[in-house]
Amino acid sequence: MANDSGGRMPAIFIGHGSPMNALEDNRWTAAWRNLAVAMPRPKAIVVVSAHWLTNGTAVTAMPFPPTIHDFHGFPRALFDMRYPAPGDPLLARRIQALLAPVEVVPDREWGLDHGTWSVLARAFPAADIPVLQLSIDATRPAAWHLETGRRLAALREEGVLLMATGNVVHNLRMMRRDGEPYDWARRFDDRVRELLLAGRVDQLASYADWGQDALLSVPTAEHFLPLLYVAGALQPDERVEIAADGFALGAISMLSAVVGPIDADKETGAAPAGGTGYSV
Repeated sequence: MANDSGGRMPAIFIGHGSPMNALEDNRWTAAWRNLAVAMPRPKAIVVVSAHWLTNGTAVTAMPFPPTIHDFHGFPRALFDMRYPAPGDPLLARRIQALLAPVEVVPDREWGLDHGTWSVLARAFPAADIPVLQLSIDATRPAAWHLETGRRLAALREEGVLLMATGNVVHNLRMMRRDGEPYDWARRFDDRVRELLLAGRVDQLASYADWGQDALLSVPTAEHFLPLLYVAGALQPDERVEIAADGFALGAISMLSAVVGPIDADKETGAAPAGGTGYSV
């Protein structure tokens, strides 16, 4: 990868899927690695993960955030994994200033949950770039999260990668082993993709009004809301590209999207983005 850059960094949304992606090689994890190779090396990474939902806003502010294993029923090898990236308390204070007058509480207990480290372990395996997590305020409407992404976009001009992880479609109760996506899941995913590619990102904040497809695709908001932070970071001179696509277990969209500078010539050769295959 390139040396640290002071230029504009990308903003990326990753459909993270199962924690097992931290261990498995598949076309999605290859796409995540390709994104890391194709972008300038970040000075730091700020992550909004579906798995840190709070009342209010918090940011990790410790020098060495712990690896959190916030799941159960998976192989021992997954629990043994650590992602020992440093934190950056100074950057935490910068985020507090950017989001003021919203109170951003400096958190020294949370760390890096699997929505963060399962992706970064594949994208930046050396764990040598400072990583912070910003929590999702569950009390705020969708439009607020989009606007927060707009305010965080200033970090991109300072060499900071803004990353969000979740899933556009995330309905664990409807998962099925054949992996074939439901019609409602495909329709919702297609609508989100269409709005992203057209740059009509403001319309994403009204997803809850899209009828039955939305009710089934987003039964709870936490996996969808991270996308709004990246959508909000889109600048007038930029476009959105789809970095990965497809479904896991029929009801988990693996769509990943990127905003900003990516050097396609540096990609390492991820498998095609389409299809519905998945292994656990």
